[in-house]
Amino acid sequence: MRAEKDKATQRRAVIDNLVSSGYLKDQKVIKAMLKVPREEFLPANLKDSAYIDTPLYIGHGQTISAIHMVAMMDDALELGVGQRVLEVGSGSGYHCATIAEIVAPSHSSKEGHVFTVEVVPELAKFAEDNLRKAGYEDVVTVIRGDGSVGYPVEAPYDRILATAAAPKVPPLLVDQLKPGGILVVPIGSFHTYQDLVLVKKLSDGKLLRKDLGGVVFVPMVGEHGWRA
Repeated sequence: MRAEKDKATQRRAVIDNLVSSGYLKDQKVIKAMLKVPREEFLPANLKDSAYIDTPLYIGHGQTISAIHMVAMMDDALELGVGQRVLEVGSGSGYHCATIAEIVAPSHSSKEGHVFTVEVVPELAKFAEDNLRKAGYEDVVTVIRGDGSVGYPVEAPYDRILATAAAPKVPPLLVDQLKPGGILVVPIGSFHTYQDLVLVKKLSDGKLLRKDLGGVVFVPMVGEHGWRA
């Protein structure tokens, strides 16, 4: 109980800092990030580092994003209750849990859902186990496969998020986005600096693109990403 209270205090402190520094503005995102326990989505040896605002290695060449980056991306997505969201790159499951808290809160009758695709089988299982233990199994579906081609079975989506960097905006992700929908994806070089890009699909199918700043993400592997 004491350990849980300490982690909650640490969580509050890092979120308060992100709010005061301008990384976090959306009250829905703030509430979600205060609720989701990042430590429950980390390997056992890293749980004490859960609220250090930095990427953390989770195995298989992958990382869990820094807390401020999760906050920025969730803010950019303009998430709302009842939305259907596709995430490319499940990782440990933490990021999609924060999204699920917004689009499918327990008190709502609207049926929001998150579909998350992970190319590394071991991480897909890790994310699935973490999400089940944290109570998100009913509102998050983990798919093992190539996220660069999206997940057409459940398309179209209100929002699409990629947590790995592609050489260009994957066309099939754009195709699976609803009119009025938003896609956030890192675009750029393999294992070096990239640009975080927001793409909004207008009602007539035209795309508006906005650069949100420089980032560093692991590469997206797949047909419309980088080859393994």
